[in-house]
Amino acid sequence: MRIMKYTFISGIPASGKSYLAAKVAKAVGVLHVEIDDLREEMRDDMELRKWVDFFWDQDEVEYWKNTSCDQQWENLKNQSEAFWPAILKRIRKVQESENPAIFEGVNILPHLVATDLQFSGIILAGNSLKDIFERNKKEPRWGKTEELQRKEAEAFYNCEQPMYIAEAEKYGYHVFSDIKEAEKKLLEIFV
Repeated sequence: MRIMKYTFISGIPASGKSYLAAKVAKAVGVLHVEIDDLREEMRDDMELRKWVDFFWDQDEVEYWKNTSCDQQWENLKNQSEAFWPAILKRIRKVQESENPAIFEGVNILPHLVATDLQFSGIILAGNSLKDIFERNKKEPRWGKTEELQRKEAEAFYNCEQPMYIAEAEKYGYHVFSDIKEAEKKLLEIFV
């Protein structure tokens, strides 16, 4: 009997989740399931559309000026919780196929995983604000100017990162700022 293995990678945007998931998935021959790819499907659901477009529907300058760190995290939590049934459905579908997989995305929050999944995973916290900013400039998530991309990177690193870490610690998931250490841990899962 073959034992199926699954893991997840979550953490702040621009921390290297997609890169790491693709690298490890290729090395061990498992699926890399990018949860962000579900967003286009979720846009068709009128109840989820609000959350798919939530950040893009905001005036970014005003958002960064008027939104506290706690509210930013609450917005991400609310979005993740709204998405969770669709994410969980995708995870279950992959599990039914009996293909080992790495599930990766920012909306896989530790409190959600701890409730519904019986496999381990890791949180990527980002190595430094400078690295997050450089990655964000190369592939901007939201900001159209370098100044807004910097504000976004600062929010990821200074605001969201401590929240991910606190949740990960509360629910017993490993947190990594060093991507090489994270890679070692993921490879252990599939050995």
